[in-house]
Amino acid sequence: MKLRLPSVVQISMVAASVVAFVAGGHFAAGLVIQGQQSRQLKELTDVALRRSEAAVDFGAATLKELVRQGAPGCDPASLQAVRLRVYLRSAVKDIRLVNRDGSVVCSAYSETLEFDNGWAERSDMLPSRDGRVLLFHVDQINGIALGVLFDIDDKTSLVAILGIDSSMFDIMPAELRAHSEVSLRLNNGSEVGQFSQKPRGEFAQAISFTSSSPRYPITATVRVERNALARWHTDSYWPTMLIAAGLGLAFGLLLVRAAAKTEGPIADIDKGLARREFKPYYQPTFDLRTGAVRGCEVLARWIRADGSIVPPLSFIPLAETSGRIEPMTWQIMETALGELHPRLRDDKYFKVSFNIVPRHLMSEGFVETLRRVVAGSKVSARQVVLEVTERAELPDLEKAAAVVKQLRELGFRVAMDDVGVGHSGLSQMKGLGANTIKIDKFFVDTITQDGAAATIVGMLVRLARDLQMTVIAEGIETTEQLQALVACGVEEGQGYLVSPPLSFAAFNEFLARREYRALTEDAVGSAARVA
Repeated sequence: MKLRLPSVVQISMVAASVVAFVAGGHFAAGLVIQGQQSRQLKELTDVALRRSEAAVDFGAATLKELVRQGAPGCDPASLQAVRLRVYLRSAVKDIRLVNRDGSVVCSAYSETLEFDNGWAERSDMLPSRDGRVLLFHVDQINGIALGVLFDIDDKTSLVAILGIDSSMFDIMPAELRAHSEVSLRLNNGSEVGQFSQKPRGEFAQAISFTSSSPRYPITATVRVERNALARWHTDSYWPTMLIAAGLGLAFGLLLVRAAAKTEGPIADIDKGLARREFKPYYQPTFDLRTGAVRGCEVLARWIRADGSIVPPLSFIPLAETSGRIEPMTWQIMETALGELHPRLRDDKYFKVSFNIVPRHLMSEGFVETLRRVVAGSKVSARQVVLEVTERAELPDLEKAAAVVKQLRELGFRVAMDDVGVGHSGLSQMKGLGANTIKIDKFFVDTITQDGAAATIVGMLVRLARDLQMTVIAEGIETTEQLQALVACGVEEGQGYLVSPPLSFAAFNEFLARREYRALTEDAVGSAARVA
């Protein structure tokens, strides 16, 4: 039994899967690209910091070299030697001799003093980690510079003026150069170097990356506009989206396929329940000696709208495992009690049996629902027999016995079905407290060929009598089987020898024929006795 999902549902499932995977791919690709961008920009920030550290190292080394060659003074010869050092070291713009407090004594290029907008005092200078050099901000007319101070003795010091310009900070990729800024600051917030192709006021919603030196009081910063980042290194985005869409399509198809296999049959049963396609069929139970019909067992049949009948083995096991057997049982019971109501009303000895799985018997509210269904059909509880099927083992015999006791107190009769081949044992027969045992068709089929089968049936009959239980044999198909069962002491049975399961209309006709034949035989017997 397969249920083909409507094409609209299939398309919706596949589309939803593709959308979910594409959304996930978009999120994942964004994270990957963002992570890649962050790593590369952090590396560029580290590059700017390392270049700045190298510039400071270079300036400090120049000053130390001058001191080793002899402390320079302000005489023409000393200044000439200092100017030679400046000429040879392009990163150094000027070298100055200063007092201990930081005030300038002389400069290699005295004219540069005119370009200073201010000069830091020693108290404003920041020491390196080892304390051997001090760094400070130099404000000049033509820009900003970094001052590096190295002490000669306890009275004088040398200062190198470093130019932190574009040659040092032009590190950004071409796609970001016009949308980024690289700067160097002292730890007190003073800027000592900056490179950008755009005025600072035009930067909007920029993302910053910083890197601080462990040796010097400096921090390098890279700022990039968000809009520029959104277009940078996105080559992997669309391939990722295509892969995500492909995975979503594949997953959606697998989902549809799985749904068709697993959900289809259950959904089909649900539709059958909604349409009330599960119908009761009736198989009579009869007295083995007289042939009189004592009642019937109600069996489930699935009759589709087109009139086709689904065999019980094709839906009963699935209904049991999926939990649909409970509503199916109530639906069939309501229908059967409604159809049989006139006969049950007129014949108080006629009994109707229903199969109940153990899980249903022990479910919450079973007894209350049963009472409501039977009372609503205006049928006596004493005419209703509940056959506890043994296809599944009773999980809790003590609880099941308590439910059976409650049912018997309300007037219902309880039978143990499939005795001998199911999960029932002698202890369960004794402990459950049922009224009736039903001998399985397996023993009936072999009772005329296998002496062991007859022995077992005889034992079950004696045991049932000792426990004050009645016995019904199932699946009787031949007269020989009937005679062997009678010899074992069995009094009632059911099977194709008398009738197969019938629809309600056919069952009514069957009973009418039996009643007519019985009346005719009684009339003939009465006439013979009169004669």
